Amino acid sequence: MDLDELRRRVARLEGRPVDTATVPVHPALAGLLTPRAGGVYGVDAASLALTLVSGPSAAGSWCGVVGCPDLGLAAAREAGIDTDRLVAVPDPAELWWEVVAALVDTLAMVVVRPPARVPQRDAARLAARLRTRQCVLVVWGEWPRCDGRLSLVSSQWSGVGHGHGHLRSRRAVIEARTDVTVSRSREVWLPGDLGQLGPVEQPSGGGAGPRAVDGTELQLLRGAS
Repeated sequence: MDLDELRRRVARLEGRPVDTATVPVHPALAGLLTPRAGGVYGVDAASLALTLVSGPSAAGSWCGVVGCPDLGLAAAREAGIDTDRLVAVPDPAELWWEVVAALVDTLAMVVVRPPARVPQRDAARLAARLRTRQCVLVVWGEWPRCDGRLSLVSSQWSGVGHGHGHLRSRRAVIEARTDVTVSRSREVWLPGDLGQLGPVEQPSGGGAGPRAVDGTELQLLRGAS
């Protein structure tokens, strides 16, 4: 049984649409995580949330960000997000749930940073709404159940010397987990020297693809992060 067939069977058991469309993804995540319309995806870092949003945004979709006052428009633009098609609600206070539900009805992807623990029952109701509207929810933080999760395993900035210089680039390892596949990891630039996001290329002669990180190295990186 291949991965697509397994997804279809899981969807039937859960009462979800079987042929859920995939969502455009940033090249840094290509082959690592493929969000599907109507799904919920968790992240543990602002940079990962922005990278996820940049895919559908670059394709012309409207996206939203709720409860993330630290995510500025400059950072969004650097990640490749079209801020002219971005709805930002930095501080919805106690109305955050209502704001998320309203945006889910009209936008392609919504990022939210929940201010409190979300009950399983409420998450299930919103999941049904996401499937109906074919919107993707990106949760920066904890959520009862996610279809996939991106985690920042390690990161190292460069550009600062002994008391001089400025942060220029960040080389990071990110890990993707889904409910139907084993975890996958990749080295990426978040961002590179020129401000771009993308996979770390192999040295000359080793091909241009991203470098895979094996299980042993991943455990070492986790211990160092």
